[in-house]
Amino acid sequence: MSGPAAAAAGLGARAFVALQYLLPQHALTALVHRATRSRTPALKNLLIRRFLAHYRPDLSEAEQPDALSYESFNAFFTRALRPGARPLPPGEAALVCPVDGSVSQLGELDGSVLLQAKGHHYSLEALLAEAAPHWAPRWRGGSFATLYLAPYNYHRIHMPLTATLRAAWYVPGRLFSVNRTTAQSVPGLFTRNERIVCVFEHGALCFALVLVGALFVGSMATVWHGTVTPRAPRRACALPLSAALAPLSLPQGAELGRFNMGSTVILLLPPGVARWRAGLESGSAVRVGELLAELRP
Repeated sequence: MSGPAAAAAGLGARAFVALQYLLPQHALTALVHRATRSRTPALKNLLIRRFLAHYRPDLSEAEQPDALSYESFNAFFTRALRPGARPLPPGEAALVCPVDGSVSQLGELDGSVLLQAKGHHYSLEALLAEAAPHWAPRWRGGSFATLYLAPYNYHRIHMPLTATLRAAWYVPGRLFSVNRTTAQSVPGLFTRNERIVCVFEHGALCFALVLVGALFVGSMATVWHGTVTPRAPRRACALPLSAALAPLSLPQGAELGRFNMGSTVILLLPPGVARWRAGLESGSAVRVGELLAELRP
């Protein structure tokens, strides 16, 4: 793309980003939250049909491939995979992908600095917020992968390793869209948006998954805490370590949470513990359960 077409595309992208600064993000998201949970057949079927026409999601691996059989749009959107759809790779060294989507960025932290997009960086401390003094030293100089889920992707989040939940907390924030356009245009995007941080232990290995909310992501949930967002008041808080809803230790590949609409997961690893799968780079498509990295002996 070049010339007038490129200029028009650039202007459109800037307008899209500028509008998000003005929108009542949480109010709009609350409306979407209510509509997507409606069980009124006419409304939920209209939403599902329009989504199918626009995004054409692959339902061949869904436990229930009949889209209109779901009780609500959200039930369809967060549909489960059929058993055995995503076999795990063999070997104890395999760290598997927690989501379906694409790699936004991956690589090594420069001290405490992560790459958001070309020309944009953010800090580990800002990402982790109030809990940073305790947890950030574990991942400084380590590795990270930012994984983007488009609306048409499967939207449950799974364990990359067999591990035990050791800490979790909620960080309030804005709800900017998290697609490529906003990643390239909104400084500190992932530190501005609301998010849930979950810290795990796999033997001596301590890693984290950061679930980042976005515009129209009306709900983020974990198997331990149920629905975490939306919440009122929107204040930073620790989430309880309780096995009442799910065991704190889960096997590799088990579901740990889910999104409503598209969003992003950031995986944080300590220095020197893993090497990324060969050929993995920004833009690579990824799927739940496939090899993402190999743990070093």
